[in-house]
Amino acid sequence: MTTLLVIAKEPRPGRVKTRLTPPYTPAQAAELAAAALADTLSTVARTPASRRVLVLDGHPGPWLPPGFDVVPQCGGGLDERLAAAFAACTGPALLIGMDTPQVSPELLAVDFADCDACFGPAHDGGFWALGLAAPDPELLRGVPMSRADTGAVQRGRLVDAGLRVRDLSPLRDVDTAADADAVAAEAPHGRFAAELARVRVTARGEDVRGQAVPGR
Repeated sequence: MTTLLVIAKEPRPGRVKTRLTPPYTPAQAAELAAAALADTLSTVARTPASRRVLVLDGHPGPWLPPGFDVVPQCGGGLDERLAAAFAACTGPALLIGMDTPQVSPELLAVDFADCDACFGPAHDGGFWALGLAAPDPELLRGVPMSRADTGAVQRGRLVDAGLRVRDLSPLRDVDTAADADAVAAEAPHGRFAAELARVRVTARGEDVRGQAVPGR
């Protein structure tokens, strides 16, 4: 079976989802990040796997369900951190981030019987998932991250290595407020959608009154 890897940051204000501010405050952005991470980990926990690993920058919180091994992220750029996550795997592995709370067990239940790699493109030009039947960290090192062509470069790296690549369904990352709205609409019953509805009310109150809504 496959090892499922989730690479994530501890959802602390000012360290996560900074592109959500404005319209949301750093604290609200962190709350949304925590909800997205909780939804993601819950989905991974329900997906058959040989091992579930949270590759974490920071410390675990109440959003972490049982059944996960927690390992610290290494230093360096995102490409190095992703490479290190795969380097620790001895068999097939699928890696995702914390930015797609709409992900489902069906999307994560990949089969490498007819491919060497699975690639999940993101709408912003990056990728939300990368699976390797035989993890090779060199397939990620040097790939430019957080750019509009990141996904194309990473997929090209797989093809150039002679791997048979299966494309997964594209998903939208939660980066901006518009992304948050779209993702919540795709998964309206998740914790992320509920948290977004809550912080929207608070944000509207702050816009109108210039202060936080009492009791929220």
